[in-house]
Amino acid sequence: MKLLMITGDRSLAQGKKGPFYYMLEEFSKYWERIDVICPRISNKRSDQTSQTNQPFSNVFIHSSNLSLIFQLWFILKKGAEVFKQQKFDLFTVHSYPPFYNDIGGLLLYRSLRTSRIFQTSRTFQTFPYVSEIMHITGYPKSGNFKEWFYKILTKIFIKYFTKNAKAIRVINQTQVSEFLVKYGVDKEKIKYIPAFYIDLNVFSPLNLEKKYDIVFSGRLVKNKGIFLLLKAIKNITQAQRSNISNNSNKRSDLTSTAIKLIIIGDGPLKPKIEKFIKKNNLQKNVEFSGWLPTINDVAKIYNQSKIMVMPSFNEGGPRVTLEAMACRVPVLTSRIGIMNDIIKDSVNGIFIDWTVEDITNKIMLLLKDNNLREKIAENGYESVQQFEQKKAIKNYAEQYQTLLHTS
Repeated sequence: MKLLMITGDRSLAQGKKGPFYYMLEEFSKYWERIDVICPRISNKRSDQTSQTNQPFSNVFIHSSNLSLIFQLWFILKKGAEVFKQQKFDLFTVHSYPPFYNDIGGLLLYRSLRTSRIFQTSRTFQTFPYVSEIMHITGYPKSGNFKEWFYKILTKIFIKYFTKNAKAIRVINQTQVSEFLVKYGVDKEKIKYIPAFYIDLNVFSPLNLEKKYDIVFSGRLVKNKGIFLLLKAIKNITQAQRSNISNNSNKRSDLTSTAIKLIIIGDGPLKPKIEKFIKKNNLQKNVEFSGWLPTINDVAKIYNQSKIMVMPSFNEGGPRVTLEAMACRVPVLTSRIGIMNDIIKDSVNGIFIDWTVEDITNKIMLLLKDNNLREKIAENGYESVQQFEQKKAIKNYAEQYQTLLHTS
């Protein structure tokens, strides 16, 4: 069986070994061939022809030569070309605003249904496509006006864009499904197929010294809620400094030493974050690691941290919290994505509100209560075993292949 994937992920075209690479490394074992259509990479000149590279023997990446605004035309052209050559059995569309993948996928679907090649193919009666909706941009909380606007667009158009899909993949059970049904998507088409492929040989508990009180992992953009965390760190450090300056003989209710946060990741907000750190004299409290070279390096930092805090506004996962939990690191997380499905508050994780006060109080609670921290870490570890990489990817492949044999 052959598969075409229409995605917005440029990482493979850029030669990066990120989550998409490691997923395809295993996923490709279940397919004769996989073709991936993605946007133009940022350093490619517009007058170049589209490029194809091959990260694995049966995986072919086709990156556009056109600006993003023309991506839907590239999807139509390249998709038809690949079908003519390969006769793929199924194609998937990674759906998100501004919907160039959805529009391109819909055009491709209609083109194939009316083409002579398609009509004479054995796949005519069973040829499906799947809309993959990883999360709803701007929901449950918008990080800025753009996300809010994209949420409105999704409310208006998502029913239309999924109408012809044979199935709609969601990666959490409640949050995205409830949104889609509310705005007119056929509930019977929605299939929960997790997209969290955790390598439990890498993300596992290690006997390492805890160098950091808190770890944050993610792209430094507004919807990650990073400034809520930084303001909580500011509150805690101010309380610690006040405690010291008052020459109290009592042990601090927070920690015995200055609190330490490490930030894994990079992004456009980094200059503003650095400015905030300098303004509030937090240079000794916050450390940047940037993007780490390997997943082993990420797992090491998790294991060197007492807790993870994830105050994101909207996510499908987030995957990083599951990785931390697999390292027996307790998590404080907002009510987003898969967290709603697997976290039992104060049992295997702690939910936080989008307020500095709540985040501050719950960081303090978890750092000073070793027993609670250990309980949540152990329960969280048990909760994420279901996302073991090979098992989850096998389920992903088998669910899609089942579609080819159902009416």
